[in-house]
Amino acid sequence: MAVGKEIRGKIKSVENTKKITKAMQMVAASKMRKAQDRMRTARPYSEKIRSIAADLGQANPEYTHPFMKEHDVKAVGLIVVSTDKGLCGGLNTNMLRAVTAKLHELQTAGNQIDVVAIGAKALGFLNRIGARVVAHTTQLGDTPHLEKLIGPAKVLLDQYAQGKLHAIYLCYTKFINTMRQEAIVDRLLPLAPESLQPNKGQYSWDYIYEPDARSVIDNLMVRYVESLIYQSVAENMASEQSARMVAMKAATDNAGNLISELTLVYNKTRQAGITKELSEIVAGAAAATGD
Repeated sequence: MAVGKEIRGKIKSVENTKKITKAMQMVAASKMRKAQDRMRTARPYSEKIRSIAADLGQANPEYTHPFMKEHDVKAVGLIVVSTDKGLCGGLNTNMLRAVTAKLHELQTAGNQIDVVAIGAKALGFLNRIGARVVAHTTQLGDTPHLEKLIGPAKVLLDQYAQGKLHAIYLCYTKFINTMRQEAIVDRLLPLAPESLQPNKGQYSWDYIYEPDARSVIDNLMVRYVESLIYQSVAENMASEQSARMVAMKAATDNAGNLISELTLVYNKTRQAGITKELSEIVAGAAAATGD
């Protein structure tokens, strides 16, 4: 029964695959909870620094930080955040599709585009399409570290401060819930005025600056932009683990269904073989007795 042996081999192979996908699902579920906690922990810091930046901006209307100045857009920077590993469904595909659409829109408008890649998948994709990658970082692990992110991002921030770039966009996957993640292409710089509006109902503080208002605001705006980049990476990591858990669960379920189907085929094939052998025995016995 060569056919039955082949089917048994397929069943064994699918069972091994099912064990792997089940293990990956459990690992992703464990990492997902930690990534979500890390993402939520970073939000209060981002909100607080945004609030302080808004208050300082209102308290000093005579000075406008370069990050808040609007320009005629001729040169644009993109920060593209992706995962280092695959097996997370359509997470990277959806985000890179949005990046491709944005690149096409900017190129059609005649803009020069510099790109920073965060994550191996983004770096590989941008190199394949011939984008101008000015900096990159990969192998971030399961925990985002600000010192690894700021180096590449600072390349674009410095170019913007020097007037070489007129806008910077941040591309990442936003975590909505475990079953849903959304590809986002958001303008990072110049900072939208509505994002730095003081919260309603709060007191307006009078600040004493040391050494001076300009130095304080300059440093605070940089920290605010850094917090936005860190938050986007934390959101992307939470989305990655959620998408991987869902994808591996689907793969495990599909492997179980395939095993059931192959087992049914094997049983039918085995039964057909037994029936054929019995028929041959009966036919042989009948021929021997002369019936």
